[in-house]
Amino acid sequence: MLHGTLTAAAAGDLLSLYSGFRALSAVEGDGDFAFIPEDRWATLDAMFARVEALRLLTVVVCAVVFIMWFHRIRLRAGMLAPTAFRQGPGWAIGGWFVPLVCLWLPYRIANEAWTVGLRGAKGPFWPLNLWWASFVGSLLLGRYANARAQRTEDLGPYLDAVTLGMVAAALSVVAAGAAMFFAARLTLMLDGDGNTAASR
Repeated sequence: MLHGTLTAAAAGDLLSLYSGFRALSAVEGDGDFAFIPEDRWATLDAMFARVEALRLLTVVVCAVVFIMWFHRIRLRAGMLAPTAFRQGPGWAIGGWFVPLVCLWLPYRIANEAWTVGLRGAKGPFWPLNLWWASFVGSLLLGRYANARAQRTEDLGPYLDAVTLGMVAAALSVVAAGAAMFFAARLTLMLDGDGNTAASR
């Protein structure tokens, strides 16, 4: 179920990328004379609204399923190594909802769970780091792009915000793929032979 919701979230991001390309390709003219015909803009505006609504739905569903999995993983790792965590298992849920804290606490919990999964063996941390870096990058850049798009009334800055939003969507696709790999690997490490899983 987790991989299915992550796939759906990635599909929503790909639709967002597509709508961004449609907006950029609708521009006519050049430089200070660039414009988007009114009929095309109405079509794009409706498309943006539909894509954003669908994307929001997939993100909410994915977030619920992922946080449930994250909490179960924290409980499992806590059973294997009760002293390995600095916060209780409730923070595997609550840490996502505290402003600013959400930018580092879930990563620390995931890092501690990953360390438990390695079971003393040396193993790579790049699946965890790739997931978190791409996730936080897409989150921050996406919010900045949305705020910039809402503040401007000029076409040039608006298209710049659309481009930033497309980069954020691309990062989110990377984050979804990295999350699938990270989740599968960590689940295997905690439920199976940790040393074998870490060496793959």
